[in-house]
Amino acid sequence: MDFPLTQLSLYVMAISVGIFVIINAVTDYKNHKIYNVVTVPFFLLGIVYQVVFNGWQGLIWGGLGFLVGFGIFFLVFAVGSGKAGDVKLMGALSVWLGFKATVGVLIMSTLFVLVGSFMILFWSVIRRGTRKTKDQYLATGKTPKSKKKKYKPETDKQKLARGLMPFGVPVALATWSITIWMVIKFVVLNES
Repeated sequence: MDFPLTQLSLYVMAISVGIFVIINAVTDYKNHKIYNVVTVPFFLLGIVYQVVFNGWQGLIWGGLGFLVGFGIFFLVFAVGSGKAGDVKLMGALSVWLGFKATVGVLIMSTLFVLVGSFMILFWSVIRRGTRKTKDQYLATGKTPKSKKKKYKPETDKQKLARGLMPFGVPVALATWSITIWMVIKFVVLNES
């Protein structure tokens, strides 16, 4: 956060954000979906949280966090790499976190995605072999020329099966990491 925190505001933020990312990680993992019924109210509560606990300065920092979190993921979505749920997830989350913590979550979640993807691919190669791993995760739905079949576009189900991991999980891990770091930092600085 970029503004002075009180103990109460930090704990309200940590608990709220923690519950929010767990709910979204579970629904994204199980259903491959981030629900508006969760993200929209959380976004609005984030605005209320910033005004109540941090005033206009908090609202400004929450807005900057939103511009970064929502903005980056909107660009990723616009070029066809992400899903709309990921954009909504980061938009709602970043209002609560503010600018610096949102940047931290973006960096940490990217690291979690890289490490997790490597582990999933590595385990798949060990368990199923290189060829089957390549066929599952790198398949495009195109039929090789030697097969003489017509091209069939990839279905949504095939795209989901090809995906390594839903983004809600690394965002949850990153958010918990950043939030725990913020709480520890707050406790240590206030004990000094």
